[in-house]
Amino acid sequence: MRTIEWDDGVVRMIDQRKLPHQYREVEFTDYRDVARAIKEMYIRGAPAIGAAAAYGLALAAVHSEARALPELKAEVMEAAEVLRATRPTASNLFWALKRMTAKLGDERLQTADQLRQALVAEAEALADEDVEVNRRMGEYGASLVEDGFNILTHCNAGALATVEYGTALAPIRTAWEQGKRVHVYVDETRPRLQGATLTAWELMREQIPMTLIVDNAAGYFLQKGEIDIVFVGADRVVANGDVVNKIGTYKVALAARENGVPFYPVVPTSTIDLDTASGEEVTIEERDPEEVTHVGGELVAPEGVRVANPAFDVTPHRYVTGIVTEGGIVYPPFPKGLRSVCER
Repeated sequence: MRTIEWDDGVVRMIDQRKLPHQYREVEFTDYRDVARAIKEMYIRGAPAIGAAAAYGLALAAVHSEARALPELKAEVMEAAEVLRATRPTASNLFWALKRMTAKLGDERLQTADQLRQALVAEAEALADEDVEVNRRMGEYGASLVEDGFNILTHCNAGALATVEYGTALAPIRTAWEQGKRVHVYVDETRPRLQGATLTAWELMREQIPMTLIVDNAAGYFLQKGEIDIVFVGADRVVANGDVVNKIGTYKVALAARENGVPFYPVVPTSTIDLDTASGEEVTIEERDPEEVTHVGGELVAPEGVRVANPAFDVTPHRYVTGIVTEGGIVYPPFPKGLRSVCER
């Protein structure tokens, strides 16, 4: 199952807003619609957002009527700005756009059609690499999983958060494929319920044993000794090892440390931002208050109530046991290890 793919000038993606009750694919031929899909969370998860941005830029080029190379380059850069403005926190969005727009400086591309072909090829390569990267992370992460482990995860970092296979779910999938008996505790992940609607759907499809819990129960199960390891994804990991992930991750890390349970983010190097020194420098996205006040379109809070709805929080590196990447598991001190794995 690919979350997003290219089909002859059309970007096709799973509309994750409809899951788990309806499986629906949507198609786009306009990069502005892809930008809207990212912003409105048709597609979510840092690697998947990066792939969507790359494909969106390819759409902008393919469907542009520009004949001259300079005109096409200008339109592509305009599209990149629109896509860049969709979500401020996920590192992969900016990484993918930087990688794609680097093609504009390739002097070997002498015509507009050559640039179009190069942008499509680069977007396809980026998506294919994501699948391979996830499987390598799965192998490294599965080495941490013993037979009979109970695993806690937060938000969705499965196949739907990537092009295919997943980040935090990759070690779980790989361990299961290796014949290890595992069981997963899945945080529901308020307010968008990515755990309840997406992670649970993925694990149940693959018949991997799991139990859905409310977010506030994670500490209870950690304290009771019922969880052996925590795997989470990340939208950005900065140079000192601070981890920016879905709101509530910090609280999980605190409870894991208090109860002696190892806490491992599973992230591709494309999510690592070495240009940002610490999590304090990251812009945290503030989302629509209705995500908090409404459930299934129904108002559940007093009308007019004041709402704060940060989409992410920062887990300080001191609470992180190690960071699983496609280049291996990075342990403290993180600045040196993260730089080394990115350079490799």
